Amino acid sequence: MASIYTVGQVNNYIKRMFNQDFALNNIYIKGEVSNCKYHTSGHIYFTLKDRTGVISAIMFAGNRSGLKFKMEEGQKVVVLGSVSVYERDGKYQIYAKEIILEGAGLLYQRFEQLKVELEEMGLFDPMYKKPIPRYATRIGICTAQTGAAIQDIINITTRRNPYVQLYLYPCLVQGADAAKDIVNGIRCLDSMNLDTIIVGRGGGSIEDLWAFNEKIVAEAIFNCNTPIISAVGHETDTTIADYVSDRRAPTPSAAAELAVFDYMEFENKLQNYRKMLTTYEKHFIEKYKLLTKNLENSIQMYSPKNMLLTRKQYISDLQMHLTDCFHTILDSRKHMLQIYAVRLNGLSPLNKISKGFAYVANDSGESIKTVEQLKKGDNINLTISDGKIKASVLEVQGENNGE
Repeated sequence: MASIYTVGQVNNYIKRMFNQDFALNNIYIKGEVSNCKYHTSGHIYFTLKDRTGVISAIMFAGNRSGLKFKMEEGQKVVVLGSVSVYERDGKYQIYAKEIILEGAGLLYQRFEQLKVELEEMGLFDPMYKKPIPRYATRIGICTAQTGAAIQDIINITTRRNPYVQLYLYPCLVQGADAAKDIVNGIRCLDSMNLDTIIVGRGGGSIEDLWAFNEKIVAEAIFNCNTPIISAVGHETDTTIADYVSDRRAPTPSAAAELAVFDYMEFENKLQNYRKMLTTYEKHFIEKYKLLTKNLENSIQMYSPKNMLLTRKQYISDLQMHLTDCFHTILDSRKHMLQIYAVRLNGLSPLNKISKGFAYVANDSGESIKTVEQLKKGDNINLTISDGKIKASVLEVQGENNGE
């Protein structure tokens, strides 16, 4: 007997079959919105239909960031999502991740495909980005001759720097022939030896801006030798040209701000630099005047003449010091001699003689210090203060002889 399955088992099996189908997991479906309901939970329930059929759809609240507009009955949309089965009811439906209006949706898909292709080719690589000249004086503009973009660029340029020269290549910026016209404009301006080229236009829908998403425009920008600033649409608009260009500006006015340096600001900087240079010059001169003076003083101080004078002065000072020392020592010695002279004078026999004493010596000149050296009849010589006396010993009296 064949196997018997429950309704839930069958629905679960069918769901798994849907989930395993790669084509159904990431699919674009276009159709007309019907029975659209915004639930209090944040989910959106609706039906997609066309002349051949109907499919239920739901966008969960967590995916609402992928919706850029309010859905209404009758809108033609493209839904990106996955088709699966709601097991409870056994119904298949599309679970939407992104929803875009139909015309823009197809273009957006082409945009994403070209973006991936060009990125793989390396056209977006930062290594190929050329720097925008800081002080450009010749700027090319590739845009419509009568649009708001050229007027904004002219106004900004005139205000910031009236000396900058602008070269306009008037081209189509939307329509079937716009991309070729933009390419011709880029090539023409690139041959004019300009400093910078601005490529852009004012805002519009994705269809209006589509010329700047064409591959031939991207290749022309990439191959251009002159730095290019893209300025397409408003700040929220992004085109392929923005990814390839050397610098993206959110608007044509912003592109002019980037390309044209402010002359008055530049002049003020120059004035400040002049003042700084003058200050540095004065400081430099004063510094080196002082350094020169110090060097002159050093040269003068260490010149042979000054060194000789210094040595002479040093020798002179030494001589004076030696003379002073000599006189001091001499005076000290004189003083000591005087003291010794006084002492010697006090001990001198002559000094004694002058006080009434006599110096007694025998004929041989020996000093007579004791009576034992004499005897009766010996001759003696007496020296007194004013002369000498020669005498003869008549009698000798002493402690020992008792004479």
